[in-house]
Amino acid sequence: MIDTSPGERLRTAGSHVLLAVTAVVCVFPIYWLFATALRRPQDVNSQSPLPWPLSFENFGTAAHEVDITGLIANTFVVATLSAVGQLLIALLASYAFAMYAFPLQRLLYLAFVGVWLVPFQVTMLPNYILLTRMGLIDSLIGVVLPTLCSALGILLLRQHMNAFPKELVAAAKIDGRSSWSILWTVVVPNLRSALAALAILLFINEWNEYFWPAVVLRKSNGVLQLGLRSFMGTEGEQWGPMMAVAGLACLPVLLLYLGLQRHIVNAFVRSGLK
Repeated sequence: MIDTSPGERLRTAGSHVLLAVTAVVCVFPIYWLFATALRRPQDVNSQSPLPWPLSFENFGTAAHEVDITGLIANTFVVATLSAVGQLLIALLASYAFAMYAFPLQRLLYLAFVGVWLVPFQVTMLPNYILLTRMGLIDSLIGVVLPTLCSALGILLLRQHMNAFPKELVAAAKIDGRSSWSILWTVVVPNLRSALAALAILLFINEWNEYFWPAVVLRKSNGVLQLGLRSFMGTEGEQWGPMMAVAGLACLPVLLLYLGLQRHIVNAFVRSGLK
């Protein structure tokens, strides 16, 4: 048994207290969101920390005014297609940058870095004009298409690819495997933790996106973030139904995170055992 000094135990206790306080600060806004959603309409502005008596009337009002099921389904489709597309393109591009040597490789990589540094507002107008000419305005495909390439995803995965043992790739080539087979049977299984973490990041980023869908979907509230503005009007905001829809918008992301978090931990444990 390791004997620790009183000073070290005190520092450990202080670190735990700091982490607990930070966790409470981070979780409290989410708790208040659900607490507001579960209050009665006449108590929605109450400052009481406990929503009592509980009421689901705000959820009923929200379901009556907007198509919550349709908004969640559309948002899930947009976030999934965008995240999967970005992940696939980032995987293929980072594999090429890390495993092959080709002319202008350094210059192309710097170009990707430069694209990452360009604000989206700079490319928004060209993307909008292109979508208009393609007839994709007011469509979910128009929301997804310009987001399919993620420079950030390529930069992150390239670092993991560079750290991947090149001996395994060389051994697979000696066995006669193609580059495509090596990628999916050798590289990807050993990068599941990085891929899962990047998938969470990309999915949540697209799930929470408001600005670009608001530009493309001019005539409809096709996604949840645009549906929330239905409760904002000149006569005042309907905070109860708005918090109810916002709470429902948090649940799919939370479930995805919990599922992939377990996968990430298992992948790290397996990689440590190797």
